[in-house]
Amino acid sequence: MRRFRFTLLAVCLFLVFLGVVDLRLRLANPAPAPVTIVDLETAGPPREWLQIQGGILNLEDAISTSGTVELDALLVPLTADSAQTRYHVLVETRDPGLIKLFLTYNFQLDTLPEKERYLAEHKAEFHPHRTIEGMLITGWIASGNRDKLFKLAGSVGMDIAPEVIFVSEGKVPGKWRGIFYLAAGLLGLGRIFYSWRRSAMPTINPN
Repeated sequence: MRRFRFTLLAVCLFLVFLGVVDLRLRLANPAPAPVTIVDLETAGPPREWLQIQGGILNLEDAISTSGTVELDALLVPLTADSAQTRYHVLVETRDPGLIKLFLTYNFQLDTLPEKERYLAEHKAEFHPHRTIEGMLITGWIASGNRDKLFKLAGSVGMDIAPEVIFVSEGKVPGKWRGIFYLAAGLLGLGRIFYSWRRSAMPTINPN
């Protein structure tokens, strides 16, 4: 019984921690912070929720986050210059149009001439100028996903800077999740301490 209580205590404390982290993130990011791709590369991100302006996606060097044909996300370099070969910003995107182009180019064309012709016909679509809005993949909670993406990019020979910035396109700070975690954790702690207090009270013998 004692072990169960300590396990429940650890769970509740973890929920409180998650709630505080989420609420801090939400309060620090009331709106996406505008930043140019040049400033992002040189000075780093001003906040966790970003609106990156002036960037060019390089779909030619994109990689599947799953490593298979059955993919739902791509990791795409975002640069200030289409000729740039070392990448400081990588965007995780689930854009259906980009995924369709990627699948067609990499898995539905059999010969090099077919690929070259397809690429020439869709050159602008493979290097679109695009404003990216999303959240940084960073922090203790997301560190596992970030490490996985870093290793994946390195495994295919992508030239990435050590301080590479990962951005998840379309992701926004949770609106109610932090409040839910915090409330659930505090409620659980209250019940635990109440139970401990009751068990510690001396039993009164009516006789």
